[in-house]
Amino acid sequence: MARVQREVDAFLDGVLEIPPDPRVPLYEAMRHAAIGGGKRLRPLLVVAACALFHTDRSRAMRVGAAVECVHVYSLIHDDLPAMDDDDIRRGKPTVHRAFDEATAILAGDSLHALAFEILADDATHEDPFVRTELVRELARAAGPAGMAGGQMMDLGAATASLDISAVTRLQQLKTGALIGFCLDAGAIMGRVPPEGRTPLRGYARDVGLAFQIADDLLDEEGSEAKTGKRVGKDRARGKETFVSLLGRERARQQAELLVGQAVEYLARYGVEADLLREIARFAIDRDH
Repeated sequence: MARVQREVDAFLDGVLEIPPDPRVPLYEAMRHAAIGGGKRLRPLLVVAACALFHTDRSRAMRVGAAVECVHVYSLIHDDLPAMDDDDIRRGKPTVHRAFDEATAILAGDSLHALAFEILADDATHEDPFVRTELVRELARAAGPAGMAGGQMMDLGAATASLDISAVTRLQQLKTGALIGFCLDAGAIMGRVPPEGRTPLRGYARDVGLAFQIADDLLDEEGSEAKTGKRVGKDRARGKETFVSLLGRERARQQAELLVGQAVEYLARYGVEADLLREIARFAIDRDH
């Protein structure tokens, strides 16, 4: 993970070089959000999935960086006063606090666009059909059928009474869709046909839900110093979560069950899947 963090930061440092013109605040805001901090779990998942098919690491890192750009764009926009209205992200002021709301919106928009520019570049893969599929699947995971749709459901969660099925569906879109793309991306880069991707999609679904349960537990029990963001938000807003619906102990048990199931999906793979197995365990053992 530390190696991936360094590689993502180095890549983004290169593509976000500050220009000598009036766009300086925009680039500074993008760098503030995207470089430094964060677990880089999504790029790590991309690298681990690509390793199953012996994809060149530099190419895998490009895809991982593209996913991270989409993830960071979503964090910038989620933190805005119109949505979650947060002041701290990754241990530093959110972009709209460090700069202003207009700059934050543009920084998010620009990182979103940059993700697809990276995927569409020849350096990501020589096959245009592979690049096209990457672009299509990331767009699907980020849009109304994925992350944005889940965020819309989340905005209404504070005033609605959700059951466990509704919360699961919300999180499968808001968090799980992008994690699902990370595993799909490895298979796409390895030219694995859709019918051969079922185990990886099962792994992604279960790890994504386990990761969210761990996030819910951290929101209840974690510290701002370790998580790098405000805690106790969900309870304060009256939002239903896995923890509020199941209780802390049952939520932990469910996360353990999901991790076990995720690892079972990797049974067909050998030692090349060990990193994915370790990531599944990290998803619920982490403290940030």
